[in-house]
Amino acid sequence: MAKKVKRAEAIESAAAPFAKCVGGVCDPERTQGLVAPVPTGPHTLVTLRGPGLFLGLEVTKQGGSSDLTFVILDIDGRNVTNLSYAAAANSGLIQQNPYGLVLLQAAGLKTMTVGFPTPLVYKRQLVLSVGVNEPGVVQIVANVIHGSV
Repeated sequence: MAKKVKRAEAIESAAAPFAKCVGGVCDPERTQGLVAPVPTGPHTLVTLRGPGLFLGLEVTKQGGSSDLTFVILDIDGRNVTNLSYAAAANSGLIQQNPYGLVLLQAAGLKTMTVGFPTPLVYKRQLVLSVGVNEPGVVQIVANVIHGSV
């Protein structure tokens, strides 16, 4: 004979895996991607299998003459970010803002950061890539901060 479970017990049981992470993100970690030297074309920097939580990322580009390198973030097959360094500068995304994307520039390095006030859930896959459409890019380094659900 099957045991009857009360509704409150069922809800509590379903929430049990999340109870340990109340007020924070479980198992935070950094995953890094690197391309050097960097020929023109597409390059996948980081691929994460889900489920998980995206917290933030940064992609640092060294070199290049036109800033026509695009930072591309796809979550579960949907595009979240696809913006070049030049477009970020032209759009004025050079200081902290609610949009969640900021371009920092210093001494030959340009860093694009992406992070939103609320973590984004990925169920199947998160892919961070770049589309390099300029010559002279010496190196691209990326870091993705993520956690578990």
